[in-house]
Amino acid sequence: MPDDSFITLQDAVTFEWKVRDSRFIGHAAPICDPQASESFLQRIRKEYHDATHHAFAWRLGTGRESACRFSDAGEPSGTAGKPIMDALDGRGLTDVVCVVTRYFGGTKLGTGGLIRAYGGCAAGTLDRGKAVVKYKTGLMRITFSYELTGAVMQVIRKFETEILNTAYGSDTEMRLSIRLSRMEPFQRALRDSTSGRARVLDGDPDHA
Repeated sequence: MPDDSFITLQDAVTFEWKVRDSRFIGHAAPICDPQASESFLQRIRKEYHDATHHAFAWRLGTGRESACRFSDAGEPSGTAGKPIMDALDGRGLTDVVCVVTRYFGGTKLGTGGLIRAYGGCAAGTLDRGKAVVKYKTGLMRITFSYELTGAVMQVIRKFETEILNTAYGSDTEMRLSIRLSRMEPFQRALRDSTSGRARVLDGDPDHA
């Protein structure tokens, strides 16, 4: 998979199962930042306010920019949050939060049983979701004269670049979103197709 791509969930998903009278309810959703994860977790806590535990894990970004957090939420150390995290990582998912809510059924599951229950519920939840490939993008501003519009648009279409906005004046200025791996090839193609007359004003990464 290209360095500027990652796998996440398309939509929120839920899953439920029972283990020796304990009820486990899993929820997972795509997120864009830690605040979104916290909001999701608070919503689950409120909806299932009478539950015994709300263990969770989330991961954001990839490579050096990756960040994660997980919590056992009062269960014995290593029996809840880490198995959920392992389910996320085992599927190569990022920009995802997964919460597993437990209603204690009166029978203790033991360390191994808890690990299997939380990990299994997280796995079942994530497997019910649709995994999608997304791409890290960067922002770029370009400017060009009116007669170069056809050549510029041809390059934009070739590299599947998204036009965020366009400003018209003595020259046309566009703000673009483009996959990181395509930024340099795009600039070369733009320069070649316009004999250097279209100019790149900036190209700062703005990762999704």
